[in-house]
Amino acid sequence: MAGADAETGTETVADTEANAEAESKVETEAGAAAVTNAGAEAAMEAEEQGYYRQLWVEEPATRRRLPDPVRASAVRAVIIIAVTLIQAMVAFLCTLAGSWLAFPMVLSSVASTVVATWGALDVWVTRQVWNQRNGVVSVPSSTARALRRERRRARRQERASERTKERIRRQGGGAGQLSHS
Repeated sequence: MAGADAETGTETVADTEANAEAESKVETEAGAAAVTNAGAEAAMEAEEQGYYRQLWVEEPATRRRLPDPVRASAVRAVIIIAVTLIQAMVAFLCTLAGSWLAFPMVLSSVASTVVATWGALDVWVTRQVWNQRNGVVSVPSSTARALRRERRRARRQERASERTKERIRRQGGGAGQLSHS
């Protein structure tokens, strides 16, 4: 032992720490080699089976996507509210600092608060209007579903009558023809 005390035959603290670091380094390298070998073995098995693991698995959405107008108003409201919060924070900090900018920022924060309230109400109103016009599809007794069904039926009948009229027009309008043969 190079670092051992000659009289007592014990190692010094520095040598003990060096040995512990060397042992942990060897263990870490051995563990990394084992992980690499395990990964290589898994890759080889996957290639042999022709199976490739996907990077991600798509899961079905738990909720339906918001309609476009509602989503647009929600994004608008979030942006307005974020700007309002930033303005309020700047107004507060300017007030604490005694800056001349404090008064204009407080006034603009009050105005922004009104606009942010309007933005939040806009989301609610837009959603209500969307639900009234298009119906809540998840409710079995939805009146919108019956209305859509009636509209589809009327469109089908209209298309059928248009096809019939077009067929009659192609055959010469039926003028002077006594039979279809």
